[in-house]
Amino acid sequence: MKSISSDSLHRLLGIPLDTPLGIDEMCKRLRPVLYPAPALSPRLERFCGALADAMHTLGIAVLSEHEAAGDDGRFAPGTVILAPGSFPDHLLAINRVTTLYNNIIVGIYDEASPLTPDSLPQERLDAIVSRLARDMVHILIFVTDRSWSICTMNGGVVTFDTPIPKLVDVRNTLVPKLTAQVVPPRGEDMDMELGTMENGTAEFDAVAEDFLECSALWGNNACLLTHTSTEGLEYRSNFYKRIVARYLDQRSGMSYGFFARQLPICVQPAIMQKESGEQTAGMVPVWVQGQTLLVPVPQLRVITTRSGCKKNHLETKNDLVEIGLVQRNGRGRSYLKTPIGCPPEIVVKPSFDTLTILAHALGNALTASILMKLRPEASFPRHLARFGASMTHWHDYPESELLPEGYHLHGEENPPVACSTPQSAAYSLLGKIAALEIALEEGRSYRGDVHVEPSHGTNIVGMLSLAETARLINPARTPELLQEER
Repeated sequence: MKSISSDSLHRLLGIPLDTPLGIDEMCKRLRPVLYPAPALSPRLERFCGALADAMHTLGIAVLSEHEAAGDDGRFAPGTVILAPGSFPDHLLAINRVTTLYNNIIVGIYDEASPLTPDSLPQERLDAIVSRLARDMVHILIFVTDRSWSICTMNGGVVTFDTPIPKLVDVRNTLVPKLTAQVVPPRGEDMDMELGTMENGTAEFDAVAEDFLECSALWGNNACLLTHTSTEGLEYRSNFYKRIVARYLDQRSGMSYGFFARQLPICVQPAIMQKESGEQTAGMVPVWVQGQTLLVPVPQLRVITTRSGCKKNHLETKNDLVEIGLVQRNGRGRSYLKTPIGCPPEIVVKPSFDTLTILAHALGNALTASILMKLRPEASFPRHLARFGASMTHWHDYPESELLPEGYHLHGEENPPVACSTPQSAAYSLLGKIAALEIALEEGRSYRGDVHVEPSHGTNIVGMLSLAETARLINPARTPELLQEER
């Protein structure tokens, strides 16, 4: 039983009601079509045949091009296009879809991955994004006589030491990646309030100083991926270059990771459903420890890094924005504010991680309300009211001994989906409630959570400041060294 229902996830965060969160449900929803290039190598023939067999065993019907195409020759929205081989421009699968955002295209190649075990994370990301742009696909699969590898838009690489896909690997790794598409938030999906964020207040200055110290501490960590420019990529033509720009909502490139500070928020204690009477407006039912609590849903405010900025070299005047979640007529509506006086040449787009950041902020508020009811002496609600909470996301995994005291680990068993997917946001919120429940059952303090996202990265969220979290993850960056660099 989920702690928060699908209906509540939809009302609060806009997560579609039909979003599959479990792998069995993902298998039921998957609609793949095999769209091969004019000539395939024997190795790709064998691989695709074995892949289709594995999917059939999972109850997934792999359609042929003839079966899947409509009268206009295009594939319906929601179709996953498996495209093995090398295609001339006029046969690229991207030419056969009706929209940019409702089809996942998978390029499958008879060649080794362009990456080596020694490739740095940024080199890995650059190589993957370059190939994605050239072949106009969303996911890459490389097949050799010894292994096959999946490479995704978030820089993730998973390699299996077999030339033929095993059922367990298709089910547990490939299916989730084919189910949840990476889609950037668009301006029309939230209220854009340009030039309205106050940045000359004492509150902002204190927050900005935390961001600056955090940024410096992360300065030489290769796992904080900075930026892959769309200008430096190889395109087949200007037409496909324009398609990439449109898909990325005219961003100049892609960067990964974020720093965020949820601003202070006073929450009210949750109440038992059986004690509520008619008092349910503005509350969400949450199942915790065998009972339903009604938890007040507050307005949320978060200062976070601007999408595409250099997170390891921040300029707080232009690189910080405010996002938030406002409840209107029983539904959540997000917004984005840019700083007062932000130059027009600074392009601000909603981060790919917007929904996940807001899910974490909402989870913090719900967690604090539950603690006020079930453990009134807990420090987390008081800290949230006075200082807020920090959020750090990067594409790597910390050593277990580096995890902060009082922070609870979750997410390791979740399906491996990418950021900017509704699944990622749902796992962030549901996992936080599950981590809280374990802390309550074990009588341990709750100061925050560590959300591990398989084949993706880590979110550390809680009472530590951004700088304190950065010191834990980057212990070699001493205060003396930072002072010298400044």
